[in-house]
Amino acid sequence: MNSPNLARRIFLGMLVGAILGLVANYFAGGSAQLDWWDSNVVKPTGRLFIRIIFMIVLPLIVSAIVLGVKELGDMNQVGRVGVRCLLATLVFSAISVVIGLAVVNVIQPGKRLPAESRAALMAEYGGQTVTKAVETAKKETPVAERLLSLIPQNPLAEAVNAFTPGHEGGGLLSVMVFALFIGVAVNVAGPRAAPVANLCEAVMEVCMTVIGFAMKLAPLGVACLVFSATATLGLGIVKTLGLYLFAVLLALSLHCFGFYALALRMAGHSPLRFFRDSREALITGFTTSSSNATLPVSLRVAEMKLGIPKQISRFVLTVGATANQNGTALYEGVTVLFLAQVFGVELTTGQQITAALMCIVAGLGTAGAPGASLPMLVGVLIAVGVPGDSVAIIIGIDRILDMSRTAVNVMGDLVIARIVAGKVAPA
Repeated sequence: MNSPNLARRIFLGMLVGAILGLVANYFAGGSAQLDWWDSNVVKPTGRLFIRIIFMIVLPLIVSAIVLGVKELGDMNQVGRVGVRCLLATLVFSAISVVIGLAVVNVIQPGKRLPAESRAALMAEYGGQTVTKAVETAKKETPVAERLLSLIPQNPLAEAVNAFTPGHEGGGLLSVMVFALFIGVAVNVAGPRAAPVANLCEAVMEVCMTVIGFAMKLAPLGVACLVFSATATLGLGIVKTLGLYLFAVLLALSLHCFGFYALALRMAGHSPLRFFRDSREALITGFTTSSSNATLPVSLRVAEMKLGIPKQISRFVLTVGATANQNGTALYEGVTVLFLAQVFGVELTTGQQITAALMCIVAGLGTAGAPGASLPMLVGVLIAVGVPGDSVAIIIGIDRILDMSRTAVNVMGDLVIARIVAGKVAPA
């Protein structure tokens, strides 16, 4: 999944699919022949890629969140470093999602789609799912009832109905809360819970292997999905995706060079000097799209250029490679709201807050590897009533966004390490 050749093939697939789709739309748009090829050959081939990702959403989410919480370590042993790391991770992720939701609410890229294109998308992906989501959005659920539904009485029932439109329970968010409880319990139980942790690690490894299978199909899948969208919708979807791309990159830039700089300044550090000294890790994260692959570079930068003590940098950065994915949480928040706008699902403030919480929790459990955020994103989409298949709309440009959000993830790890090191005296 880290192969530069794979990234180039995905980009090439996106370009070829877009060009061929626009040509087909111009010369044969609306024809019976194009519709037949799209429905029976192109679209099923592209959706094979998405279906493989769908297949491992639930096991990946549960195992990843359990391991993400476990990576935070035993708070009794790590003391103030661990507590500050945990608090900073939650605060950074929450602020990143708020920034993302604010940007997409202001720009509203999903509402710029022409009415006929929106109708075509709803006919293709929406159906009963979007109808039920719109009805649900009009209902006001009491806050106490909404909070209580997050604690599942029957986690298995919530897992089975996690992707069922109109389900009355907490759905996928309840499954996430259940996984958080299990992760905390594994930490508290210590060595006695090692078999549970080992099982989750094995499940996680299997899920990442399945994602690897899916990524091998990604160039062809992306080409087919982009062709299907552009052949059906023409330039309208291209312009809308351009605005979406702008919104995500703007939000990531505001979080990285705005909030991170403010956090560093408040902690008594020079943002300009910090960014200059950290550029090697930033570039590595951008080019590899993997926090885990960037970890050795981040450790070297933290210890040799930023002067962070080893016992702090190794703990914070190792944990952060999995648990502090605030760039990914921001991206997921923007994407969920964008696709909700595309399908005309007006999320209430309460539902946006719920989506934000899911993105924050998902950020704790997203593996630091290319493509690992897609199953998490699909899960959040379905939980708020947006068709999971609609991720096909943005999959073609996801590689660009993957590189960008990984760079923000890596920088966030270093910022937290710098702040924690400044507040905790070395042992």
